[in-house]
Amino acid sequence: MQKTVAVLGGGIGGLSTCYHLSKSIQVSKVVLLEASGRCGGWVSTTRREDGAVFEHGPRGVRPAGTTGKYILNMLTELGLESEILPVPHHHVASKNRFLYVKGQLHKMPSGLGGVVRTIPPFSSPIMLSVLKEVLVSKGTQEDESVHAFVSRRLGSELADIAIDALCRGVFAGDSRKLSVRSCFPPLYSAEKARGSILLGMLMGYEKRPPVVRSALLQRAQKERWAQWSLRRGMQALPEALEETLRGHERVEVHYNAPVRRLDNTAAGWEDHSALYKMKIRNSVFFLCICAALAAVLPPAAQPLSQQLRGIPTATVGMVNLEFSGSVLPVTGFGHLVPSSEDRGLLGVVYDSVPFPEHNRAGEPTTRLTIMMGGSWFEEVFGQPDHVTEQELLDRAAEALKTHLGITDAPLWSKAAVLKNCIPQYHLGHWKRLETMRQYISDASLPLSLAGASYDGVSISDVISSGRQAAERLLGKV
Repeated sequence: MQKTVAVLGGGIGGLSTCYHLSKSIQVSKVVLLEASGRCGGWVSTTRREDGAVFEHGPRGVRPAGTTGKYILNMLTELGLESEILPVPHHHVASKNRFLYVKGQLHKMPSGLGGVVRTIPPFSSPIMLSVLKEVLVSKGTQEDESVHAFVSRRLGSELADIAIDALCRGVFAGDSRKLSVRSCFPPLYSAEKARGSILLGMLMGYEKRPPVVRSALLQRAQKERWAQWSLRRGMQALPEALEETLRGHERVEVHYNAPVRRLDNTAAGWEDHSALYKMKIRNSVFFLCICAALAAVLPPAAQPLSQQLRGIPTATVGMVNLEFSGSVLPVTGFGHLVPSSEDRGLLGVVYDSVPFPEHNRAGEPTTRLTIMMGGSWFEEVFGQPDHVTEQELLDRAAEALKTHLGITDAPLWSKAAVLKNCIPQYHLGHWKRLETMRQYISDASLPLSLAGASYDGVSISDVISSGRQAAERLLGKV
């Protein structure tokens, strides 16, 4: 029997879910319900008439791993190959990444020379910690915080500085609360399989599924891409997905259709939204929202609602700035700030370095993004709804002056509070997912979970979650 599917949430996860469902002849109809007036979720880009491009969410994608390969193949299917802006490993933005520690910028060690010598802010060569790691006994815990895991295996200095800053840059989160099993599965799996991160990476720790090697994927591997973006910004990806879906006769996309409730009736599940009501037998719902979803599930599904509400999120203050000329004292991707240095300032991305194509036409400019708050947002700034754009701009200006010596007034600026934008995979997150999915299975609920709240927060992870959710329903698509 063909299935009718409703996808709740039109972020990148919901779009990916719809895209993969629409490929199958087993699905008679796909209905996407998005609460806002646009699809794409946190993937958002400003495009100015003079050619300048500013990202207000994710700004680049790593092509590494199975999920990174799948998304490159998807770009081919969407006809976006000519839009790609690759950044190879030999590019200065790939080689130069900085930490702001004790009032100074420090280039992260890279290459053989960087890891065998003592380079500030570290007190010993990183290679020494890596070699010693092989001798550390394998952990026995089912899960561990990222900070505790790295402290145990590589030493407290790397955990306190590099890993603390990395977790703030990737998750806007606290490494002392984040789960290593959920946030960095390769590290956890390498230790479990080989007793060592290093040995696991060298010898392999899991069998990866084969991925079709499209011409674009072969090019990325040949040219050794470290990351990529799109000429018109990352928003071009959800736009291309939506355009493809709207051209499919079995797909409907509805804006301004927040789901009010899901009812489990004798005739099947009913989906009530502000503008749309779907009452279909044998329907399946893909849930690509999290906190909002918990409020609309029927009373009988309270155990699932409680688990969903238990997934915390982080709020980020995002400031985009444009300056005349070249104002950076260093060249690289950007710098991160450990929580011990400044709890409120997560890092600064030097956007013009990896993607100069996004600068405006004409005279040289420098584009920067300052990220603030995260798990420390309320502690530093107060309630998100009360924080003004000017407060964020002032905090950004102070950071640029202190960290980079930039005192010029920007030519253009935009600041926003991205409330609850990044799910936090705290200790035991894997168990929460197992409990939720087991509950859905045991209760025979016509539901499937996809999106950033579950199996990864990067664009590649979220798109992959949509594909996997579709495959759980239909088999390989």
